[in-house]
Amino acid sequence: MSVKQKGSFLGFSIEMSVTNQVLGKNSTFIQVPFLNLMANLQQRAGSVMVRVGGNTQESATLVPTLDKGRILEKNLTGVTGTTQTPPLDFTPDLLYLMRNISGMVNVHWFMGIPWFVTKPFDLKIVAAADNILGDYLLGLQAANEPDMYNIHGHRPAEYGPNDYNGEFSDLLAQIAADGADPTGRVRSRLIGPNIALFQPDRWSLENVWSTGFLDQFNANLAFLAVEKYPRDNCAAAFGGPGAQVTDPQSILNLYLTHEAHKSLLAPYLASTMVAQQHNKPFLMFETNTGSCGGFNGISDSFTAALWGLDYALQMAHSNFTGAMFHVGGQNVFYNPFTSPPTNQTTFRQWTIGPLYYTALVMAEILGATNEAQVLDLPIPGISPFTPIYGIYEKGTPVRVAIINYVEDPLGANDVHAVISIAGGSLPASVKVKYLAAKSVVQKGNITWAGQTFGGNFDSDGRPMGTEVIKDVPCDAGAQTCTVVVPAPGFALVFLTEGSQTENGGLPSVTFATTARTRSHNTATVDPAVLSTSNGYRMRDHELASTSLKQPSGARAVPVPLAFAVIASFAMGVLTVIGRAI
Repeated sequence: MSVKQKGSFLGFSIEMSVTNQVLGKNSTFIQVPFLNLMANLQQRAGSVMVRVGGNTQESATLVPTLDKGRILEKNLTGVTGTTQTPPLDFTPDLLYLMRNISGMVNVHWFMGIPWFVTKPFDLKIVAAADNILGDYLLGLQAANEPDMYNIHGHRPAEYGPNDYNGEFSDLLAQIAADGADPTGRVRSRLIGPNIALFQPDRWSLENVWSTGFLDQFNANLAFLAVEKYPRDNCAAAFGGPGAQVTDPQSILNLYLTHEAHKSLLAPYLASTMVAQQHNKPFLMFETNTGSCGGFNGISDSFTAALWGLDYALQMAHSNFTGAMFHVGGQNVFYNPFTSPPTNQTTFRQWTIGPLYYTALVMAEILGATNEAQVLDLPIPGISPFTPIYGIYEKGTPVRVAIINYVEDPLGANDVHAVISIAGGSLPASVKVKYLAAKSVVQKGNITWAGQTFGGNFDSDGRPMGTEVIKDVPCDAGAQTCTVVVPAPGFALVFLTEGSQTENGGLPSVTFATTARTRSHNTATVDPAVLSTSNGYRMRDHELASTSLKQPSGARAVPVPLAFAVIASFAMGVLTVIGRAI
């Protein structure tokens, strides 16, 4: 089994240049839907990790003020790199905004030290982050993907791990000489090496460790971290000479198999052991379905929700201790949540992406005890399209997570998981929650236990609808419980009365807004009257309708696959027999 995991395992990495869209305009104008989204996770996990950074942190400059009270400003004439990253100015009010958010919901923050210029380093963020965020500051990233600096023209071609070590040492020396960290807290909260394994021959983690990095900076490293996307969509987003655009339809199947996660994480397994030996948490500091914004039809569909759950569980099983899904601007596909493109004029205009559902479900999978251990169950003959994980606390199985990647609206490929606990007994019934959609390519209106955040521009950050938790009876004689998982779908099975985790964190909180941007044309209509108006009854009176006709949707052809799974927990290990049906 894995190391003990926290319910806050999944967090979010917010590109620094879009924080005024996601977090708020300033320290006194906070985005209420963001607070609600974080409160949902706090309720289940107790806290949330959020990183503010990314490529834009590398040349970000802290300035006293900006015109018109802005908290940040981009220099769009100075963009660099594949992602055309603009230099950024920001004010201390961004940090006060973050601190005020933490005063309402239990969010803890990561930030980064600018690393493009190192002689000297710009250290203003060091003292400001420590003074303003205090104990809510988890750590400061020391360089963001340094293995890619030479590719984007920020370092010489021969730049390697030894050069990075030297810069890390220079940073510590300058902080001490400048008195930028009088408490000494920041120097013990640094994060490295933050590489993306872009050049395995030079920048593998093993090559970094071989320089003595861990021993030399052991007292300074609060976290070890890497960043990794399974692939990129940069050609479509930014073009360039010889750019070859990927057709998302051609790679959809790569996101619907368990084996993809195993191969993606294999290079990190030795390093997660190294991290344990040095008593360091090991983070996937930035990730998502694909860099440069993700893929249309994959990153914004139910596929991403299932992929994200399997990926997160596999990371937890592989002894990562946290991961953060990246949040970009309003023109990308992969965002877990996106604010409206203009000022919000009504109270439900945010778009909640599939990876937010992943984070919400993952918080319930692990719970708030900080005792959860994850096991990718070694089931003989199991299909890569139906992975199953066991969740243990203090050596006892408490929950089972079952993924069904297959699409089959006829139900022939539903998974039947038969669960038993060897040497123990099951209750008369088990509780089951489902993450559901009609198709793997469905966009919006995903449901978790019957509740949803709606479609595009439909949410204020609170789940809508009535929660539905299914009660599945068990066979008292056989001491088995059979749980059916639709194709496609996900099920979380609670094996004991005390293992349900929805309210395991801090008390549920929602927030109201005291600001509005629409001050005219605000007439209201009784919903009962509107529901029978001609604008609603388009199908019967199309010529009199004020609504656009909705086209009918086509369904994808189901993948032929069917089998049953028989699972048995024994002495801390879940053994399973798979058979075809």
